[in-house]
Amino acid sequence: MSRSSHIVDSALGAVGNTPLVRLDRIAKKEGFQCNLLGKVEYTSAGGSVKDRIAKRMVEEAEREGKLIPGHSVVIEPTSGNTGIGLAMACAIKVKRTFSLPWTYKGYSVIITMPNKMSLEKEAALRALGAEVVRTPTEAAWDSPESHIGVAKRLEQEIPGGIILDQYRNVNNPLAHEYTTGPEIVEAVVSTPSSDEHPSSGKVDVLVAGAGTGGTITGISRAIKRKHNKHCIVVGVDPKGSILAYPDTLNEDGAGGQYVVEGIGYDFVPDVLSRDPADVNEWLKTTDEEAFAAVRLLMRHEGLLVGGSSGSALSGALRWLHSDKGKAIAQTKGANVVVLLPDGIRNYMSKPWFLKMALEAEPSPLAQRIASVLKTSKSDVQTNVDSLADGIASRTSAPNLKNRPDAADEVSK
Repeated sequence: MSRSSHIVDSALGAVGNTPLVRLDRIAKKEGFQCNLLGKVEYTSAGGSVKDRIAKRMVEEAEREGKLIPGHSVVIEPTSGNTGIGLAMACAIKVKRTFSLPWTYKGYSVIITMPNKMSLEKEAALRALGAEVVRTPTEAAWDSPESHIGVAKRLEQEIPGGIILDQYRNVNNPLAHEYTTGPEIVEAVVSTPSSDEHPSSGKVDVLVAGAGTGGTITGISRAIKRKHNKHCIVVGVDPKGSILAYPDTLNEDGAGGQYVVEGIGYDFVPDVLSRDPADVNEWLKTTDEEAFAAVRLLMRHEGLLVGGSSGSALSGALRWLHSDKGKAIAQTKGANVVVLLPDGIRNYMSKPWFLKMALEAEPSPLAQRIASVLKTSKSDVQTNVDSLADGIASRTSAPNLKNRPDAADEVSK
């Protein structure tokens, strides 16, 4: 599906229809003969793959009469991107009444989000009109203090409160079964094979990370049920999470913390299918692998992706180099699709990104510039540790129940 060439009625009309991009430079660097393709979701209106489920959950809830304009308060526990999608959708749904005096009716939004999630996500949410409540990152999912527990309490105590619940809502995987998956299939099928880029005409492998699991489950079903039942689907799960199957894969690093946002959980959401018929294989990845792969995507393909995109790519590269994946990697025309969930917009202040971007090994050109300007290295480089510490003070201030502001920003 190509980008629309006509005027859309709102930003919701610009959700999805994201490009499938060749990652030829990375493929060449890795010695692959297959087509390595990235589904670039940050080009969606709200900036991530989660726009799709937010749009569908809101619209289906409206059809079912669960949302009442001017009364309903949409509450959602999230890593951030689903919240941004919901806040965008609910901002658009606000409408003016036709009778005097004019009033505006829509849906208020409350997002509960663990402290580890980026300040950029919170800023985007607040810019869209949402209220944001931060919760302890270390709280277990079923704790009253977790983002899920706090959301449930708010739903019970705030009139009109409703959790659309991405973890159990069937419209989460359905959004991907009906949009993301078919877009991938259409892009592959409609691109003719050529001498330069031979193609099997099929999606042969799909690699995607899992958070709620709705994305990988829905895309898998779209591909396997209607396009290629032999497609190999590989799930990527960070070490410290328990989503991978079989459970023995999760023993190494069990319970550990990880920096990558938006994937992995300490419980298995209902919308994730761990059935090997849907997700054939699982790989565990580390933060280090993820961030190295982010750098690859930026430097070699010009794609400004977030950390979970790096997790997906690092998993894909490891699988293609493995005994199971080598045959596919060396097959001309085989199509390997990697789901890239979001962009770097949400992570610009994160120490991992600042260090990667600002502490890279000086290039020969940088050295030449320094020579021309007769400037020492210390004069032209940013002090990343100082910058990161300053940002951290504004994203992890202690003893604040709501927003993790720096001390001087706390409302009196």
